[in-house]
Amino acid sequence: MLVKEYRICMPLTTEEYRVGQLYTISKHSHQESEKGEGVEVVRNEPHEDPVHGPGQFTEKRVHLSSKLPSWARAVTPRIFYITEKAWNYYPYTITEYTCSFLPKFSIYIETKYEDNCGDSENIFHSDKILGDHEVSFLDIAFDEIPERYYRSLEVIRDILLIGHRQAFTWVDEWCGMTMEEVRQYERETQEATNEIIGLVTPTISVSEVGQPTDTHSAPASAPSTPLSDDAPDFLAPPKARPRKKSAPETLTLPALRERASAE
Repeated sequence: MLVKEYRICMPLTTEEYRVGQLYTISKHSHQESEKGEGVEVVRNEPHEDPVHGPGQFTEKRVHLSSKLPSWARAVTPRIFYITEKAWNYYPYTITEYTCSFLPKFSIYIETKYEDNCGDSENIFHSDKILGDHEVSFLDIAFDEIPERYYRSLEVIRDILLIGHRQAFTWVDEWCGMTMEEVRQYERETQEATNEIIGLVTPTISVSEVGQPTDTHSAPASAPSTPLSDDAPDFLAPPKARPRKKSAPETLTLPALRERASAE
């Protein structure tokens, strides 16, 4: 298992960024979506964890077949998507990525928000990251990103850098919003995003507290959640329809001609 640690300093408090995080994720997903491709919201519902307490569970499918290079499209299925499952117990979150045609490949991200300058060592208090591993400091103001990545759904370092940079860039849009207001914005944006990519909008339940109707346990270590084999509803084959008949099956062509002449 390859372990990398990224540290990002933001000019915001942990409490301020709670709203900014939700707003940025929703807006970015909407911007990256277009007809047939983008971020499909499958589930968004309250979740109670015995260790982390009340939170929110979301499941998304990132459809991006056309964004793959030509050599990759040649070896991947026509329907290709990344599944994202996230457990948000702010200021601690867990995110897991799996691939529709590489089920054994996965990316597992733990995120912790604290009011400091990125100088916390072993912030997760985990034995897994006590050894040698790469630590990268990301600067949202001066780190460069190739232009092609500004509207891309690929790779981890650039996603983190872009996301946090956008959160600060859009601060005037979300600053002052309450949690109820940002949750309403999240719900409306997700419905609009699903409509853009041509999907039936799911029922989205958003709440900060309360017991969910269906509990999803967050992974304790490396992700092992299997990818569902069920295809999205919009990919289901069309129902069989009877063929139209251009003429009665009991009459041959000569017989039709004779009947026409007689009339």
